[in-house]
Amino acid sequence: MTARILDQLVGDADSFWSYWRNRPGSFTPGAGLRSPFTLADLDAALAGGLFREPYIELWRDGRRLPATDFTSSRTVGLQTPGGFADGARIHALVNDGATVLLRCIDQWHGPTRDMLSVLASELGRAIEAFYFVTPAGQPGLPLHRDDGDVLVLQVAGSKSWNVHEGPVSADWRAGRVTADEPQPAELFRTVLQPGQVLYIPRGFAHCATGQDGLSAHLSLAVREIGVPDLSGSLKECVFSDGGAGAGGMEPLPLSDDAITAAATELLESARQQLAALTPDGLVAHARERRLAGMPQSSLGASLSDLASAWPGAAPPGA
Repeated sequence: MTARILDQLVGDADSFWSYWRNRPGSFTPGAGLRSPFTLADLDAALAGGLFREPYIELWRDGRRLPATDFTSSRTVGLQTPGGFADGARIHALVNDGATVLLRCIDQWHGPTRDMLSVLASELGRAIEAFYFVTPAGQPGLPLHRDDGDVLVLQVAGSKSWNVHEGPVSADWRAGRVTADEPQPAELFRTVLQPGQVLYIPRGFAHCATGQDGLSAHLSLAVREIGVPDLSGSLKECVFSDGGAGAGGMEPLPLSDDAITAAATELLESARQQLAALTPDGLVAHARERRLAGMPQSSLGASLSDLASAWPGAAPPGA
């Protein structure tokens, strides 16, 4: 399959694989890829009135601001829910140096979801999208590690990046690099301009600072599977109805002998399934499960279509 989106991100997907999981790198693709999400889309989300926490966070001076600093409550019927993004307060905080972080854009922005669907099929791994807005001269998030390979597409302004060493063993965690743990050595430093792309391997610590203008970038986190994913796939392959499940068996055997016979049948079926399952097959199954969990575009009929098809409905334009 031609890596259409990946080629647009990195210029040459074939040479990109030499970086994969090994080293960070920056890319300036010739044609480039326009971000499906822009500052105008953020403005529209804030103006729409329904955008709310936890899809939005604000950070300043290395700490996450309380949601009450940038959200407000609404009276809806007899309830007063909170957490609605307050555009005026967010603008004021950004002017004062705060960074905006939008989470899981692919869950609520159609064009981003569509792009990630294509890229995920190219990479064979699930992907999530995030969006950061950072004022000039201000840090974004503190030094941290992500549980995913990250592709950063600079959208507006510019931002300097510092990428540090990755984990030395599988015993690591995503999140902030704390002062009481060994500090990873810096490996790579660059300044991204609009249209440029940065690749950060999974687990490599990194931080960034806004440079010229109001910096905005789209961050694509390519999620890899772990032991819990493999365990879930193993259970599904061996014990689901598609494997050695009880689909063809009576669910409630009445006698001790019947229960023992059911256990014997399940164990024999499980042994057969395990004998046919390979490590590569288990990995592929786990990645497919992750891909299946990505947000999907709605393929069902819309309410407008339903209204048009309703018996007795007036023809369009009537």
